[in-house]
Amino acid sequence: METKTKALFLDLDGTLLNDQKEITPGNRSAIEKALAAGHRVVITTGRPLVSAIEQARRLDLTGLGCYLITFNGGIIYDLGAKKVIFEKNVPLELVQAVFEEANRRGLHIQTYDERQVLVEPRCDDEAVRRYCSIILMTYSVVPSVAALTREPAKLLLIDFQNKAPLEDFQAWVLERYGDKLDSFFSCEQYLEVIPRGMSKGNALLQLAGLLGIPQKNTVAAGDAANDLSMIEAAGVGVAMCNGTEEVKAAADTITTRDNNHDGIAEVIEKYLFDSSEM
Repeated sequence: METKTKALFLDLDGTLLNDQKEITPGNRSAIEKALAAGHRVVITTGRPLVSAIEQARRLDLTGLGCYLITFNGGIIYDLGAKKVIFEKNVPLELVQAVFEEANRRGLHIQTYDERQVLVEPRCDDEAVRRYCSIILMTYSVVPSVAALTREPAKLLLIDFQNKAPLEDFQAWVLERYGDKLDSFFSCEQYLEVIPRGMSKGNALLQLAGLLGIPQKNTVAAGDAANDLSMIEAAGVGVAMCNGTEEVKAAADTITTRDNNHDGIAEVIEKYLFDSSEM
């Protein structure tokens, strides 16, 4: 007998969270209703695992039925069992090569271990401090990423002033290593460098398979470019009405309420409990 369980994949910033980085009472109540009905709720974010776990804890989304997809698909984490169930990482030789080119261009670049952000001495101190204050993490300065022994899930370049140097660097990454790496902007200031084939959409399909939930029973909601793959992969792809035009064009439907006015509660009521909409 086919399961009636559904899985809801939610971006954080601009989607589940309001502009004050909080979950609205209406969204919280709707998520509690979804979990009580046996559905699965998956926070799906570009944030590092440790930051996403802390965010899930603050939102009280850490029990059975709650999952994380972090690093834009690099890690899948079972919050109830407190364990990683999938990860995909950047090979160490590529980490070093990309860092060297970023340093040559005078760009800020960073990576991650299990607990914190890692930067080299030539980093932009202001950029990394500002970033860490946003995602609730600490950072450590390492002499060189050449000394790393564990492959990281992603690399991140930051420029809070000018997007053009990041766009040029993205073109270099894709031209030089496009068969092994992918690169995209998660926001105007952040350029992600990740393993080829890693995406929120692929992680959505993988987790749904692990949970025995058919693709048609998956719902994904987001607002930005790094949400496109999961919106396209889901049975129902939902764009927030405050999302980018690119995301709205790719989605099956667009919310009538934004992230400040219980937009996710609207999604849950319409696509997890109204069977005629699936």
